[in-house]
Amino acid sequence: MSDQQAGNVQTVVTVSTKNVGVSLILTFLFGSLGMFYSTIIGAIIMLVIEAIVGFLTVGFGLLVTHPICMIWGAVAANRYNKKLLQGNV
Repeated sequence: MSDQQAGNVQTVVTVSTKNVGVSLILTFLFGSLGMFYSTIIGAIIMLVIEAIVGFLTVGFGLLVTHPICMIWGAVAANRYNKKLLQGNV
């Protein structure tokens, strides 16, 4: 009797980790749009914040928000990898 006939089918799902370096490069090049690689909610939040800050400060405020995006993206990718390796994702 085979495994399929007995109902003992084992399914393996593989999920790849997110590279923190790639996250940093994407957020450096594209700002909050690059955050979509590591965190979708964070990217949407920072898109709104960057639009408001950029408008109110004629773009100079982006010198502050851009590094925040980079840090947030790297932390989110690292946190995702830790959860994935613990089996919580």
